[in-house]
Amino acid sequence: MAPIRLRHPKGVTTLQVDLDAFTVLDLQQEIFAVTEIPPSQQELKAGYPPHALTLIPELPLESLGLKAGEQLMVTQMRGATRPPPAANAVSDVAPAAPMTGLTRAQATGPSTPAPAPSAPASGPDYVPTEGGYLVHRIVPDDNSCLFNAIALVFEQDMSKAQQVRKIVAEEIKKDMDTWNEAILGRPREEYITTISKPNTWGGAIELAVLAKHYNTEIASVDVETGRIDKFSPPAESDSGNRCVLVYSGIHYDAATIAPILDAPDDFHQTVVPREGEDADSDPILAAAKKLADKLRAKRAYTNTATFDLRCQICQKGLKGEKEAREHAQQTGHVEFGEY
Repeated sequence: MAPIRLRHPKGVTTLQVDLDAFTVLDLQQEIFAVTEIPPSQQELKAGYPPHALTLIPELPLESLGLKAGEQLMVTQMRGATRPPPAANAVSDVAPAAPMTGLTRAQATGPSTPAPAPSAPASGPDYVPTEGGYLVHRIVPDDNSCLFNAIALVFEQDMSKAQQVRKIVAEEIKKDMDTWNEAILGRPREEYITTISKPNTWGGAIELAVLAKHYNTEIASVDVETGRIDKFSPPAESDSGNRCVLVYSGIHYDAATIAPILDAPDDFHQTVVPREGEDADSDPILAAAKKLADKLRAKRAYTNTATFDLRCQICQKGLKGEKEAREHAQQTGHVEFGEY
């Protein structure tokens, strides 16, 4: 199953669709369940700027050329009257028509992005990639940056960061074998309580848990070294998709794909299909390394061996990750901030 983001009159919903097995009508029925707009009255648009898709219900969904993470907009045809919701409503289908319309990936072409408009000097960093631009999406520096970045990517809403923390806590709680005391580095209940607090940092353990939960590989590119660390879901539930995070040494941001540089955030693609396992074979990983190069040139990273920290519990000053780890082992304090 793959995520498709749907904008509709009631708001925004992420649908899970089978790009290989669904028909166009299956997608229309999923849209109907969310919006109450019958298939025969749905007007569907994709890409940016949005362009109309002609829907032929009998054809496979792949005929529309949609990809995981695609953004769709649905409206009701003018003059159509929406029926009241019914538990067992059965809708008619639109008559067949010549298929038209391209997704944004098809419209921009497989390898040559559109010419870049002039970006404001204060805007986020970006690099061109297939179908658009990989854009550095900065999240708040509030000790919940990892959870903010994951919420932005998978929930399209950073206000759901605490909900993402809850996902981690519940997964650790129910899987005692994988997340035992030896792996966590402290008693399980203590770890669960701590990671649930809104000012506690997350790291590799949380990324591994979230990759499994969202059935998606999380690729974290380190700004200082350009190294890409990949956190993969179990093979049996792997969706074949990937997202990208940017790690500065003490802070996580997201990286998403914009069809054009001034596209609104809502039109960014946050999850993409994996095309390869390294930067030589996957264009998004290649773009992620170039983005890290660009940020490194601006020294937008922190050397964790030498940076200054303060324990947020006892206010003790610490130097580097090593002292922070020792302090945590001695005191049980795990809430730190840079200063």
